[in-house]
Amino acid sequence: MLKTFDAPKADPVDPAFRRDVLAGLAEPIPAIPARWLYDRRGSELFDDITRLSSYYPTRTETALLDAKMPEIAARVGKGGAVVEFGAGSATKIRLLVDAIAATAYVPIDISGDYLRDSAAQLDADLPDLAVYPVEADFTKTVALPAGIEGMPRLGFFPGSTIGNFVPSSATDLLYNFRATLGTGARLLIGMDRVKPVDRLIAAYDDPEGVTAEFNRNLLTRINRELNGDIPVDAFAHEARWNDMLARIEMHLVATRDVSFTVEGERFSFAKGRSIHTENSHKYGPRGGRLLLLAGGWTPIAEWNAPEDDFALILAEAQRERFAP
Repeated sequence: MLKTFDAPKADPVDPAFRRDVLAGLAEPIPAIPARWLYDRRGSELFDDITRLSSYYPTRTETALLDAKMPEIAARVGKGGAVVEFGAGSATKIRLLVDAIAATAYVPIDISGDYLRDSAAQLDADLPDLAVYPVEADFTKTVALPAGIEGMPRLGFFPGSTIGNFVPSSATDLLYNFRATLGTGARLLIGMDRVKPVDRLIAAYDDPEGVTAEFNRNLLTRINRELNGDIPVDAFAHEARWNDMLARIEMHLVATRDVSFTVEGERFSFAKGRSIHTENSHKYGPRGGRLLLLAGGWTPIAEWNAPEDDFALILAEAQRERFAP
């Protein structure tokens, strides 16, 4: 039962995208928020990435969900609505909604076309599940559909996507999840762990070049939506491990001196200068739990993959942001 519930958008180009790109390119250390990597093509490419042998997070998390789902379902309870922040793997969400016999599913994503296509496919496969796709920026508080009013709510944020946010922004994000889901809600979240650097780099700079295409697609999107003339072939994808900050960083590095315009504004990059496009922070057990507490959630259960490779944490919404 596919429902329609889209946030109205007057401007065909998201003004936040325009603002973030122009401001980010003008910074002394240029950076563009990772969420703008996910237009329709970016979302398709990321799905391709999740199937690569070198990209362990999706495979590891899916196996953990499959192995621990009876325990997770016992802690969560039956029925209610699952609200997924960012339309993710169909395999993961099916494992969850089947195990808890969910009544409704609300995928929230900024990429509208991709969101509607994936929601329609899930609706066709699971006709007894009410599916309410919501096109919105999940980093803000989101108004949920009236159709799930009064239902118990389980937020779902898999894929270690929380790692894309610096800790201060991650805390704000979790608090917005708390505001979106409301009192009494629970959150099931995936967090990646620190591991050997060569394995981390391989996951974010695959030999097939799919992640490189995914990263450069951001420049293609800027050209298409913001009247840019960026020479995409003048930028190379690079993945770096920042040990001090415990994160993988993705950059687009200029391979030659280059100038271009976006929305009529001119930018110049010397060879070697980069645009920082994504972070993937890795959390140890205590760090992940403290992050949840700071964001308004109290951890109540945790499941870990073999060798502490990846974690799933179930948390409850605090009544007050800084409640003990």
